[in-house]
Amino acid sequence: MLSRPRLAVVLLFALALAAFFAAGGQRYFDFENLKAQQAAIEAWRAARPAQVAAGFFLLYVAFTALSLPAAALLTLLAGAIFGPALGIVLVSFASAIGATLAMLASRFVLRDWVQARFERRLAPINRGVEREGAFYLFTLRLIPAVPFFLINLAMGLTRMRTWTFYWVSQLAMFPATVLYVNAGTQLARVESLRDVLSWPLVGALVLLGIFPLVAKRAVEYAAARRVYARWRKPRRFERNLVVIGGGSAGLVAAYIGAAVRAKVTLIEKERMGGDCLNTGCVPSKALIRTARFLSEAKRARELGLKEATARFDFAEIMDRVQRVVRAIEPHDSAERYTALGVECIQGEAKITTPWTVAVNGREITTRAIVIAAGAEPFVPPIPGIEAMQPLTSETVWGLRTLPARLLVLGGGPIGCELAQAMARLGSKVTLVEMLPRLLPREDPEFSEMVASGMRADGVDVRTGHKAKQFHADKTLVCENGAVIGFDVLLCALGRVARTKGYGLEELGIGVGRSRTVETNEFLQTAVPNIYACGDVAGPYQFTHTAAHQAWYASVNALFGSIKKFRADYSVIPWATFTDPEVARVGLNETEAKERGIACEVTTYDVGELDRAIVDEAAHGRVKVLTAPGSDRVLGATVAAQHAGEIISEFVTAMRHGLGLNKILGTIHVYPTFAEANKYAAGAWKKAHAPERTLARLEKLHAWMRG
Repeated sequence: MLSRPRLAVVLLFALALAAFFAAGGQRYFDFENLKAQQAAIEAWRAARPAQVAAGFFLLYVAFTALSLPAAALLTLLAGAIFGPALGIVLVSFASAIGATLAMLASRFVLRDWVQARFERRLAPINRGVEREGAFYLFTLRLIPAVPFFLINLAMGLTRMRTWTFYWVSQLAMFPATVLYVNAGTQLARVESLRDVLSWPLVGALVLLGIFPLVAKRAVEYAAARRVYARWRKPRRFERNLVVIGGGSAGLVAAYIGAAVRAKVTLIEKERMGGDCLNTGCVPSKALIRTARFLSEAKRARELGLKEATARFDFAEIMDRVQRVVRAIEPHDSAERYTALGVECIQGEAKITTPWTVAVNGREITTRAIVIAAGAEPFVPPIPGIEAMQPLTSETVWGLRTLPARLLVLGGGPIGCELAQAMARLGSKVTLVEMLPRLLPREDPEFSEMVASGMRADGVDVRTGHKAKQFHADKTLVCENGAVIGFDVLLCALGRVARTKGYGLEELGIGVGRSRTVETNEFLQTAVPNIYACGDVAGPYQFTHTAAHQAWYASVNALFGSIKKFRADYSVIPWATFTDPEVARVGLNETEAKERGIACEVTTYDVGELDRAIVDEAAHGRVKVLTAPGSDRVLGATVAAQHAGEIISEFVTAMRHGLGLNKILGTIHVYPTFAEANKYAAGAWKKAHAPERTLARLEKLHAWMRG
């Protein structure tokens, strides 16, 4: 709903347009009328030059500010009446001031609403305007095919500074102003508008449109010259690409480089496969699998068994975890990548210049570098924490004795997964989270499902508890006064990018507020031939997004001088492997409300699904957000067994523009958990049933029965 001041501005514009056309204003500002009145206008100007100039200036500002037609004809008139010099001055300033007023009006009336409703889609535009807004505007102003009044209104919806908009408009509209005013000075010879838009003039305007591209290249070249001024570029290079880090992002970047026959060197400081293979996804899911088996054994009666027991040794379970890691290691091994054509080096890399990387006493020259150094666990600076010798997601795998009392700090995905698994193995687990609920990125009902599942497994979930201090007697004191005893502390408070120790500081490559390496939309750092991807670059810290980014980073690093690709984050899925699993893609309801994005919410209770009932897993929910009145999927969240697999259909739908009608019309194998997606689509369809048509059909069937 528009406020009264905004409504007043809209009414002013509407009244101005209505008055203009009601009074037949378009007749006075057509070419034929101006030609007929040319002599009278020139006489009026000769009699009162200052008043006519001021009046014309205000008229031009008003027409431009109100986005009224005839600006081009007024520009011609300026040349005809005032001559080239004064005409150019009047039009140049009047058009820039009027355009700025139109932009401000658009901003006042619409920007807040548009930004709130389309925040997610506008985020990359806002970032682009923040970085290169002046250049974008300059480019648009120089292309005559784009109506200036549309540019004014569109830029009002962005966060561009008013002064920037004004001076860029003043500068960029000047060439076209000169051309049109000069054409106006020849008004007596011009018989129609077609003469003004002659091929020579159109050719000049086309050249103006090409100019921004040339200017951008020149600016990029000049910026690169400044960046590279401190170093001497090698005449020849040993490698096309050097990749620093052998985790998910680094492996994919190296693989792509080798696949297109580039000379690639991959440098890994510790173990190939990175965090995902050695300390993250693989070991945690191996542990979760064993813990789930023990949980199922305890539920034997639900499956019709009188009793089922499992004897185990925790050390053997952890040995099994390492056996799984070793089984997958060959997929990420140096031997495999060497066979693919990648030179693999174990050592600590140091970027010494934009084209050289030092490792093991050797200096490698390369055309481009991809940084894929990953991230490491964050240990908060809580008083006394160091004396507790806290475990992290990297070091917990060294345990061979099950902690009697385990304190998990952090209610995010890592904390929830490990807390539930350890509780199922028999540890008395307390999970402390300072926020009001677990998994704060998910909708509240899904957070509660996970919390309930964890409590059922014996986890003492303490949300709203902020850690204050650790004491030597292995106790944690929280800010609300709670005191929690423990034997082993596990910090699971997220991960921070590894940005130190390999030359970023020396090269002037900065880190952002999230402590990740700063990159542009092409994953370029401040040094144009150095790229970053994966956890070290953010904004997501998932194995699959690291691999996704690696494609863009490696392709841009190798072929960026020809064509660069913007990293696409439009459809990013993720899953938390608790019981129930929670998987998500796109928007959830909480985010939609926060951003003011209109949507329809459809839910399906997994408890009604045949396969879930068969498996004694009849709990969970599918929640889908769609555009109002449409089956287009804006986001989906699934809480259920195998949610990580179930969500894939929604990922495909969003990525390829398939709506819920397509999912409903797809045959799903019975009985499977994937049918939950079809039933969710059916629930949406039922809510959008054409009631009038159905009522008519009911009457038709009644008539046919006689």
